[in-house]
Amino acid sequence: MMSRLSDKETEMTECTQCLGFWTPGPFELIIILIIAVLLFGRRLPEIARGLGKSMTEFKKGINEAKDTKDDIINDVRKIGDDVAKDAKDAAGLDEPDDIMS
Repeated sequence: MMSRLSDKETEMTECTQCLGFWTPGPFELIIILIIAVLLFGRRLPEIARGLGKSMTEFKKGINEAKDTKDDIINDVRKIGDDVAKDAKDAAGLDEPDDIMS
């Protein structure tokens, strides 16, 4: 048995689909650009420059975070290798091969 949606549920579903999946086309983008020029006028280049600087700073921060993460991973691996070597030395497992033969 199929359940039927009420008129209100159908209307809400259509509205949600319209709002959730709307992307501006070329005509809408032109309208948005015209409104932006009218609102901001001479300040638009300054706003774009500030946005560009912000994006550059954000990218630098991301790269620094990646570098820091890589440094920490390398330090942890080195410490793990040192601990494993010390444990083998303490257990006597790091003896030369000719003694065991």
